Amino acid sequence: MVRVSPELVMHHIKHSPKLEKMYYLLEKDPEVQAYLKMANVMAVSRLRYNDHGVTHSRIVAGSALEMLNILVSGNYAVPNVVKDGIGDLEDAKLVVLCGAYLHDIGNSVHRDGHAIHGYYLADRVLRRLLRKVYGSERKKMYMVKQEILHTIYSHDEEVQCLSLEAGVVKVADGTDMAEGRARVPYRTGKVDIHAVSAIAIKRVDIVRGGNKPIAIVVDMDNEAGLFQVEKVLGSKIKTSGIGNFIEVIMYLRGQEWRVISFE
Repeated sequence: MVRVSPELVMHHIKHSPKLEKMYYLLEKDPEVQAYLKMANVMAVSRLRYNDHGVTHSRIVAGSALEMLNILVSGNYAVPNVVKDGIGDLEDAKLVVLCGAYLHDIGNSVHRDGHAIHGYYLADRVLRRLLRKVYGSERKKMYMVKQEILHTIYSHDEEVQCLSLEAGVVKVADGTDMAEGRARVPYRTGKVDIHAVSAIAIKRVDIVRGGNKPIAIVVDMDNEAGLFQVEKVLGSKIKTSGIGNFIEVIMYLRGQEWRVISFE
């Protein structure tokens, strides 16, 4: 059982020099970090939404890589980067890492249309950073960049994902719904269904499922958490393109309560 957490990403990059290099380029880049800081200024400070900054980026990256690993290692699916001859599995993982880390930077402009703002901002960032990873492999670098931009654009609930990589990033975004993400807006007095439902969720785990390859296990202490599962996570699963691989198992006060599929 793997807990959704900021530390999970480290498990997935430590055996890959390419992923490790890219991760630390993102972590240390002033432009990327400024956008993530401003994403939280806009989303948390001004709109009193949940966290959309660097901690959220790390959480989504780790969860997306975990789901990709389950699907690929179990021979359930082949990443589109591999299937379409763009690169190998490590390149597919890099697409997931970058797409997950950068998916919310568009919030630094405005919450409305943030997926569109995000891919414009990310395009410039990726042109700089990917050169440090791919060197003279310019054609591959540009194709990988477009795959990353696709994951950023299609993390919006209304947009259908067209790659496995984008699908796992989109679902991973929805798995960051435990109480810690809503604590700041809740403390400042925002008491709406989004804040209350997130506070109700104590833990989210990603495991190899029984009926489906991936089980997302959500542990909550009251029924308000159902809103977060159905309206936030569920809406993302429905347009992820990987809904047939996922089931959500909800626990209420330690007892299995409901199992939902969103195909």
